[in-house]
Amino acid sequence: MRSRRVDYSESTRQALVDSAVELFTKRGYAGTSLDEVAKRARLTKGALYHHFSGKQALFEAAFDSVENAFMRKLGEIVSAPGDPWDTAIAGLRAYVRVCLEPSYQRIVIHEAPVVMGWERWREAEEHFSYGLLRSTIEVLITSGELEQLPVETMARLLFGALSAGASTIAGAADPRKASAEVERTIVRVVEGLRVTEPPPRVIPERSRSRRR
Repeated sequence: MRSRRVDYSESTRQALVDSAVELFTKRGYAGTSLDEVAKRARLTKGALYHHFSGKQALFEAAFDSVENAFMRKLGEIVSAPGDPWDTAIAGLRAYVRVCLEPSYQRIVIHEAPVVMGWERWREAEEHFSYGLLRSTIEVLITSGELEQLPVETMARLLFGALSAGASTIAGAADPRKASAEVERTIVRVVEGLRVTEPPPRVIPERSRSRRR
């Protein structure tokens, strides 16, 4: 049985994270104070420090929250029943559209590399999106949809392309136009890796003997 104290502690932490996501999205890391986060969550600053050691720790929790929410949605898309190719392309298109979401764009793409540092940000990105991409590629290769190329190499290259696409969208004067261009381009790149003809049928040796 969970105690009320544990439930209250988790709900308090979540309220602070939700407040932080909203403020970091609107004002950025530098423009947000811990006092404002606590006030918006209707909690004291002492309660904030009970859960987080400081502003950066709170930002990382906000980052994790945003990533978890969007990756959960993408995971549902690519794991849905149906044709593996169609679900994979749907997931690819959905990821590009995620890059238009204000919280993902501001916190994950713009702020995180600066606040968390490049290395820590790349590690976090790989933890969330890279694993999903790699597993999707494995499914497509197993189902015969993609060329039999090294999974790790293909995943790394496509992950780099998606990351570059996300940065392009976030930094564009017209993000929606950039999103459409990135989506069209990345889908075309993946289609170029698709198997267009079934592999040649291998006739068993015994069957060949009968034909002679």
